[in-house]
Amino acid sequence: MKSDQYVTVAREGVHEAEINRSRFLCSLAPAATEQEAQEFVARVRKEHPTATHNCFAYVVGADASVQKASDDGEPGGTAGVPMLQMLMRRDVRYAVAVVTRYYGGVKLGAGGLIRAYGGVVGEALDELGTVTRRRYRLVTVTVDHQRAGKTQNDLRSTGRTVVDLRYGAAVEIEVALPEADLPAFEAWLADSTAGSATLTLGGETYAS
Repeated sequence: MKSDQYVTVAREGVHEAEINRSRFLCSLAPAATEQEAQEFVARVRKEHPTATHNCFAYVVGADASVQKASDDGEPGGTAGVPMLQMLMRRDVRYAVAVVTRYYGGVKLGAGGLIRAYGGVVGEALDELGTVTRRRYRLVTVTVDHQRAGKTQNDLRSTGRTVVDLRYGAAVEIEVALPEADLPAFEAWLADSTAGSATLTLGGETYAS
């Protein structure tokens, strides 16, 4: 079942923490595709070529269909996985996290590493902020030119989101609606345009 909403990173940024003399830098960014996530990982690694580790985790897809994590030389399961778990626990999607570690001479042990890597991702999410994107169905309302202005005003005054306007032989107004609102919207449209508008269902989109 598709998710009705997901959370993603509000903006790209870096959060730094020092744990037992090791420096941990968490670089976070939104990523629309797996390729974007991989490019971000490559970029951060290039920026920190002398770091002891550049571990990463990313989640792509509103339903988290793509998930990947890397420990980059840390003991198995102590870095990438706790980072990924933190993203999943916060319902974060379409996002990539890279934690760069500069070793400070004190070993943290497996439990300490898991807490450090997962924790610094959580702190970065708090610091950089997140946005919620909800799932909408796109519908196209087609009306004649005479009625178009009033219909647009009526749509906006009832809080509907007008996504696009196309002028041709008739006027096509693209509207984003929560799926559950469709039946009520159809009734409202028929009433407000005296049955003169036609409604065409389109695809889905996510918007904040």
